[in-house]
Amino acid sequence: MQGIKIVATGRALPQKVVTNNDLSRLVDTNDEWISTRTGIRQRYFCEEETCQSLAILAAERAVEKAEIDKQEIGLVIVATATGDHVFPSVACMVQNALGLEKEVLAFDLSAACSGFLYGLGVCHSVLLNQKKKYALLIGSEQMSRILDMKDRSTCVLFGDGAAAAVLTLEENEFYQKAWSDGNDETLSCKGVGFENQHISMEGSKVFKFAVKAIAQGIDEILEKTGKTTRDIDYVVCHQANERIIDHVSRKYKGVKFYKNMDRYANTSAASIPIALDEMYENGMLKDGMQIICVGFGAGFTWSSALLTI
Repeated sequence: MQGIKIVATGRALPQKVVTNNDLSRLVDTNDEWISTRTGIRQRYFCEEETCQSLAILAAERAVEKAEIDKQEIGLVIVATATGDHVFPSVACMVQNALGLEKEVLAFDLSAACSGFLYGLGVCHSVLLNQKKKYALLIGSEQMSRILDMKDRSTCVLFGDGAAAAVLTLEENEFYQKAWSDGNDETLSCKGVGFENQHISMEGSKVFKFAVKAIAQGIDEILEKTGKTTRDIDYVVCHQANERIIDHVSRKYKGVKFYKNMDRYANTSAASIPIALDEMYENGMLKDGMQIICVGFGAGFTWSSALLTI
């Protein structure tokens, strides 16, 4: 089976750390209220940085660690909902900044918090049909740009950041599922030309959707691959809310669910690759391990994937 291999990862974060106490000076909230409901204690907000600059830095770090000929990269995808421009794409600017050849397929992918996993499927398909060996998949978000800092129900949940993965084909197990179900009411952000361009969210409905989406993603991967939870080393979910992950994990006793939203908050399309890079850095992911990644987000979109490390 021609599957996907993660060759290397890299992440980039803004310099500014914003704690829950910092937010309490801007909006009616406090550390206890935020942390007990979400597990979040801090996040990063851009000042000088942008979605584009974070994507470029994360990509540079991943390519450097991969120790590959970067001219063998034939695909650049940036999963983002907060690009610096409507056009050009962030991916095009990454291609230019890294000095890649011009014969590269470069574009942004918009699937909100599911973007990185959607991108895995696209990278797999393109790599099967092109001569160059590598794809560069990046999740990069400047969520602070679209937050209403007067809305305590949403502004405390999100953060900025980026992470990248260098991917190639390998004879290993890879399986992915993806879904969408059009919904522009429960979680949305208006586009160019609208007066209100801030995130709008109905938290309780998103919670219920997320719990179902994660369970479906895990269950269908196990069913389609014939595996059991004993075969899975980690489940890496989109890092939106600790309560969501804890609620789902009760169904899968003995399975290790990775969590890091306490340090980064919800970084949308960047959350899963940030988690993977952190896990690699901490020596948690070894060759041969099998993990399930699950993403869910506005759209509604959701996706899950079995990856062999």
